[in-house]
Amino acid sequence: MHIPQGASQTIELLGFDEALAASGRSGDYDAAHWLYVPDFYTEYRYILGTRGKNPLICIGINPSTAAPDDLDNTLKSVSRIAAHNGYDSWIMFNVYAQRATDPDDMDRECNARLHRENMRAFDYILSHVDKTKRPAVWAAWGTIIEKRPYLKDCVLDMLEIGRRYGAEWLCAGRLSQKGHPHHPLYLKKDENVRAFDIDAYLEKL
Repeated sequence: MHIPQGASQTIELLGFDEALAASGRSGDYDAAHWLYVPDFYTEYRYILGTRGKNPLICIGINPSTAAPDDLDNTLKSVSRIAAHNGYDSWIMFNVYAQRATDPDDMDRECNARLHRENMRAFDYILSHVDKTKRPAVWAAWGTIIEKRPYLKDCVLDMLEIGRRYGAEWLCAGRLSQKGHPHHPLYLKKDENVRAFDIDAYLEKL
């Protein structure tokens, strides 16, 4: 379990660029295989994934306890589905970067700086996909997006960044009654990803 120490506005944040530059210097993991930013366990996480040129970029709502070589069941599922669909790697990214096992513990108000640095991380991820391919962005946040009003605005910013890189939005599994994309946890390991109309979804959200 990870319960935030308090609102993220009260903690000192390491900006994404600084955290990326230092990544791989601490922690007992193979930095040639893992991408982990920041590379130590703290109240927030920008990126966790494996390195490759054609990743499946999975988007959840907010990070929990997972770290390199210590994946939770959600990320084990993400890894299996990425491999089944022919991707050489996977990246777990989140709409909001604050760690909280229970989404009800997330910030009541959006931390503008944390969101800004998280969007820098998203831009970085998309910019490092093989230039011959469209970035594959898997919407996988389930109904949790309803927990906070600011989460839709965060996704809208991601959509704008994605347009600059020609991102292809995907989903997997059955959509909810309200059209929310399925969370990865209970998907079959041979689940296929498919196109997701993110624009139509956000208009109804």
